[in-house]
Amino acid sequence: MKTIIEPFKIKTVEPLTFTTREQRDVMIREAGHNPFLLKAEDVIIDLLTDSGTSAMSAEGWAGIMRGDESYAGARSWYRFEETVKGIFGFKHVIPTHQGRAAERILFGVMVKPGMTVPSNTHFDTTRANIEFLGGRAVDLPCAEGQNPNLPAPFKGNIDLEALESLIRSVGPANVPLVMLTITNNSGGGQPVSMANIRGASGIAHKYGLPFYIDACRFAENAYFIKLREDGYGDRPVTEIVKEMFGYADGCTMSAKKDAFANIGGFLCTNDDQLAAEERDLLILTEGYSTYGGLAGRDLEAIAVGLREVLDEDYLHYRIRSSAYVGDRLNKVNIPIMRPAGGHAVYLDARRFLPHVPPLHYPGWALSVELYLEAGIRAVEIGTVMFGYDPGTGVESPAKMDLVRLAFPRRVYTQSHMDYIVEAVDLVYRRREAIRGMRIVQAPKFLRHFTARFDWI
Repeated sequence: MKTIIEPFKIKTVEPLTFTTREQRDVMIREAGHNPFLLKAEDVIIDLLTDSGTSAMSAEGWAGIMRGDESYAGARSWYRFEETVKGIFGFKHVIPTHQGRAAERILFGVMVKPGMTVPSNTHFDTTRANIEFLGGRAVDLPCAEGQNPNLPAPFKGNIDLEALESLIRSVGPANVPLVMLTITNNSGGGQPVSMANIRGASGIAHKYGLPFYIDACRFAENAYFIKLREDGYGDRPVTEIVKEMFGYADGCTMSAKKDAFANIGGFLCTNDDQLAAEERDLLILTEGYSTYGGLAGRDLEAIAVGLREVLDEDYLHYRIRSSAYVGDRLNKVNIPIMRPAGGHAVYLDARRFLPHVPPLHYPGWALSVELYLEAGIRAVEIGTVMFGYDPGTGVESPAKMDLVRLAFPRRVYTQSHMDYIVEAVDLVYRRREAIRGMRIVQAPKFLRHFTARFDWI
């Protein structure tokens, strides 16, 4: 069959609240023109994030009901630990309440002031956790990843030559670890090839450095490898995952992405001493080492989700759903990051609004216009998110100004996707009338979450 259908049935629904443009104009102004500050009930299609917004399965909800809430050594913990070890293959598993807590513990143990942490592209909370400790987060995306219009297969790759050059220039003693995000969220949701994972691991180990993977969307990345990389087309995704993480010394994971869970995450390592230090910090700040700030029911839901996400029928549907939106936008010449990512489609705001300079935040302006047009909440990944250096107070244009349309897993249907495409097209038709924006109020770190804006 040519028609790709959702590999699931729907038996619980949640109503949407429809609003008028006039109502949305009032609501976005009251929110300081910041989509993060809107009430969820005032959003029609919520594409702000795919984190914690997925629909759980009947089996996932059954896991919720059998959660063992014992403080220490609960059955749910052992089921969770067995699942994580079976999929990722690491010796130590440390549960956390979400991915950024895993990052904070990892960097809290490993990063000292003045140290440099290289990555293909750090996401916002990852970068903030490094910078808060006095470290320096350096992005080393491959060249093709910085060209939104180039349809290369693995635009999430790290620049291996730049990685080795950076390690040599700052000295291995000043690099606590090398990190690779799969898929590359800030770089357009683009996948990383197995060859690149192997190469980054080889360089890190050449200089005696630990190699870590940010595993938020590991299953999507593995499926892209199956589809696009020579030698992997006939291999099951489970085997591809084992090879990916076999090159790593540890990982961080937000289970709110590819594990379908509404909350949760974990930190893995093969280093006994490091694991002991991380557990000490976990107990101090998150909870005991067999729950890490999570309820037993959450551990159960994550264990179920990690198994479900490796189903190749689901992954086929997931990747094609994003590609469907990307293909339709391409047909009407709307500028996007090509090809479409696994979890999202990224609008190229600089080409969408070429008359709005980067320091007038074209991505932010576009995200506000999408809400005004159709009640769609999206997120800017550009100069607001990455253009400000909290250490120096200097602002400069980010490498790209994108607007991410992140698709929650198993939540929206094809008609919702058609609605999204129509809305983007309507905004594009009146793009010349869209102005830039200015920041009225903002915090020092992670300003996009709470900053307030106005039109220029």
